[in-house]
Amino acid sequence: MTEDCTPSPSPEVSSGQAESSFNRKRHSRRRSRRGKSDASKHDSLPGEPILEAWPDAPPALSKEEINQLPIRAYSGEICLIRTEEDLDRALNLLWKEKVLGFDTETRPVFTRGKSGNPALLQLGGESCVYLFQLNCVPFGEALADLLANPHIIKTGVAVRDDLRALARLHDFTPGGAVDLAHLARARGVRAQGLRSLAAALLGFRISKSAQCSNWEKEELTPRQILYAATDAWVGRELYFRLI
Repeated sequence: MTEDCTPSPSPEVSSGQAESSFNRKRHSRRRSRRGKSDASKHDSLPGEPILEAWPDAPPALSKEEINQLPIRAYSGEICLIRTEEDLDRALNLLWKEKVLGFDTETRPVFTRGKSGNPALLQLGGESCVYLFQLNCVPFGEALADLLANPHIIKTGVAVRDDLRALARLHDFTPGGAVDLAHLARARGVRAQGLRSLAAALLGFRISKSAQCSNWEKEELTPRQILYAATDAWVGRELYFRLI
């Protein structure tokens, strides 16, 4: 169910070691048309848990095997954040969370050497996924403080890339970031992307059909809302499966 946190109607949906590494200028990494760069997945983030490999780690599934799995999407509460009032209400709840599924969405740019800024920030809690439309509520100190807190885990795939992109909007030092690909590799799981991890560890597939859509639209479509919420939800579920 989608809860609209704004007065206007919205679409309904049914179903300090890190400081320099995030703020220092680095050589650019290309982002492919299909998603985020894999380059950041090979460097552990400060504060990530140390895990031992599973003796029976599940294998990575082929594309054909993944396509045979049942498809699942998030079916809980979704809250669209479009006003300062929405933001205050959401932050009051998010500060009480211990683990947040984390992701961002950016409007695709198909020009070599160029990349856009995040248009949507997704944070998935225990009972609700919050979607922050950054063209309505700009990324600033209030959200940055939450993402800087080392005591609240923010987990997803390629989180370093996402946090670096957010830091271009408002400078901050991330804390509590955990990359699922790092955890999976430590456990001996060869799958790395969110879709392949969900298939290998949770036994279902997730749709990526809305990935390259326009995330800067003032009103997101129900398909975009569900896609974005599902990614954050799956990230949180995978964290608890891996630790």
